[in-house]
Order: sequence, then structure tokens, then C-alpha cells
Amino acid sequence: MKKVMVFGVFDGVHEGHRAMLKEARTYGDYLIAVVAQDHIVEHLKGHLPGINFAERFEHLEKEDSVDRVAIGDAELAVWNVVNKYEPDVIALGYDQSEIKEDLENNQSNFKKKPEIVVLKSFEPNKYHNRILNT
Repeated sequence: MKKVMVFGVFDGVHEGHRAMLKEARTYGDYLIAVVAQDHIVEHLKGHLPGINFAERFEHLEKEDSVDRVAIGDAELAVWNVVNKYEPDVIALGYDQSEIKEDLENNQSNFKKKPEIVVLKSFEPNKYHNRILNT
């Protein structure tokens, strides 16, 4: 079984998220969606998500393309979730360049070194949360 992992806030699952999840799924047989905890989102974005963690988690559990929903790490850049699930592939959104750089810099800390791929954008001028949550 080839495991794929994605990361996100998933503050209201929309068609952009669904397209990302569907494309990520093409890289393997089992998709793990990691949901960022509220305090991490607040630290990174300067505000809490519009939807609380429990609801964001629950919404992803209902998505057909997702096999498992996982809780994101409680601290930045520790990547415990990567070592816990040992994905073969980490599929990142087109706008997750900082996460990509941090993952690449921490490869030596992973028990299993996943391939890192960047997914295509899907109508970013329409479905990016920066636009939807204004």
C-alpha cells in the first residue's frame, strides 16, 4: 500500500480542496489528510480559522477521497505526524512552498524519506481560502 499525506487548515472544504485531495490520491492507494491545530493556524496566519478544529476534522472525514484524517503536530517543524504515519509521498498544495522547504530541510529526521510533490492549482482566484474567508 502506497500512502500519501497532505497538510492543510481545511477551513471549509471547498472545490479547490476536493481537487487537491483527488490529485493527491493519484499518487497512492491511501490518503492521509493532516489538519492543522487552531493554535498553529493562529500563529502562522495571525488569526484563528473560521471553523474550529473539531468541525474541520469532521468535514474531512466525510470526504470520499480521504482514508484517514490526522491531527497536525502541536509544534511547528517537528513533523511527528510524518514519522507516525510514514507516508511514501507528501503531496503539497501549489501555495505551500514554506512547508515544502521545511520538509526538505528535515528529511534527515524522518524514519522513512517520502517523495515530496507539488500539486496543481485549481482555480486559485476562486477557491483559495484567502479569498473565501474575507
